[in-house]
Amino acid sequence: MAIYHLSMKIISRSSGYSAVASAAYRSGSLMLDERTGLTHDYTRKSGVAEAVILTPATAPAWCTNRAELWNAVEKAERRKNSQLAREIELAIPHELPQDAARETVLAFVRENFVSQGMIADVAFHHMDKT
Repeated sequence: MAIYHLSMKIISRSSGYSAVASAAYRSGSLMLDERTGLTHDYTRKSGVAEAVILTPATAPAWCTNRAELWNAVEKAERRKNSQLAREIELAIPHELPQDAARETVLAFVRENFVSQGMIADVAFHHMDKT
């Protein structure tokens, strides 16, 4: 039986979140948060199959660098209750082949967010059918 879900949440400072830490966690990478001086190392986190940044054609080239992008977001938002990012979590049915699932997600993100001028940091987790 095909099962999916979609959930959305706001990454905000008032909830104790950091855009840099969140991006490092989701992408399974190492990033320095320039605002706090903390290094977030999730390179040993398992389950991250791929992480890609999608940008509108008008976005500067540096926006495809995850650390630069999320540190720029942190710098741009100065308030203690800043809303830094939106997180959208999708679960695609296992019945869909992996390549088709990946392309479906990327098409959804391009059509609904990138086409509206937004930058999307997309991470694929648990792409195997265990």
